[in-house]
Amino acid sequence: MQFIPDLMKSIMAQTYQDFNVLVIDNGSSDGVEMFLREHYPDVVLIRNVRNLGFAPAQNQGIRYAVEHWPSSDAKDQFVLVTNPDIIFTPTYLEELMVEVHTHPEVGSFGGKLLRAFGENLADEVMKETVLSDRFDSTGLNPHRNFTVTDRGAGELDQGQYDTQEKIFGVSGALVLYRGQALIDARYKDEFFDHDFFAYKEDVDLAWRLQQLGWDALYVPQAKAYHYRGMYGAEKNGLFEKLKNWRRKSSIRNYYSTRNQWLTLMKNVQFVNGLLALPWVLPYELARFVYVLFFDKGLRAFLDAGHLVPVMLAKRSATRAKSKRSATEIQKWFM
Repeated sequence: MQFIPDLMKSIMAQTYQDFNVLVIDNGSSDGVEMFLREHYPDVVLIRNVRNLGFAPAQNQGIRYAVEHWPSSDAKDQFVLVTNPDIIFTPTYLEELMVEVHTHPEVGSFGGKLLRAFGENLADEVMKETVLSDRFDSTGLNPHRNFTVTDRGAGELDQGQYDTQEKIFGVSGALVLYRGQALIDARYKDEFFDHDFFAYKEDVDLAWRLQQLGWDALYVPQAKAYHYRGMYGAEKNGLFEKLKNWRRKSSIRNYYSTRNQWLTLMKNVQFVNGLLALPWVLPYELARFVYVLFFDKGLRAFLDAGHLVPVMLAKRSATRAKSKRSATEIQKWFM
């Protein structure tokens, strides 16, 4: 409830108005349903009795959208996935929709996502939202060790990301997907990987869309703000990364670690894996040792192992439809 009012207000203030809103309530207990019924009765609400996780809940919403589209041409239908802690500028959708028809090869679109902060005022009851000039994400940025970070995270906006360009993928906090791209990436009833629960499911989907021949486009004119609870600067050194890791909850570290390994299982092609081994092996070994001794990470390792057969089946499904070679994909990780 602390975010929904500002989110809904900014959605309804969009200059582009050809959309429907669907809210997935993952078992909340703080009055979201009552608020929506009272203030936004036309919004479709799907309420889960418990928290199913980010990925399963988003899949619910995407399936609902696909089943209710008035046209069978999914290339002209779009799904905007948004976290609840987002604030849109009024022209966000308009700026993205300008690009969707001129870039039919693009399966996902994203804008300039900056950070929002909540400041406590003197009485500690009222809060003021600060819309900052510090980047949250300008797209997903892949590295040689097969990690993927939010491009520009933590930097001040000084015009360094003002160029529209193709990127590897878009952060799942706020991303516009072309319907046909989602359908191409679908595995049974999944678009995001259901088994990820939360964290890195956007990286996995971006990677799969690249393999399936879909590009991603960064549109800097489209601007929004994100409160993001789990963040750090993209260019932190190892010491700062370890400190940031320690500040995060154990459950977030568990899913982040486990899902990194699941992402590698599903998406790294054999040749690319061999070429990147000098960078991947030390990093993942250090990750394993750290979580094992300092974050009770054995569970993450064991659970990733149990999911190997499932991940390999999903990997095969993507490879069967792949339109890009290992060399084309590897260019992103150089």
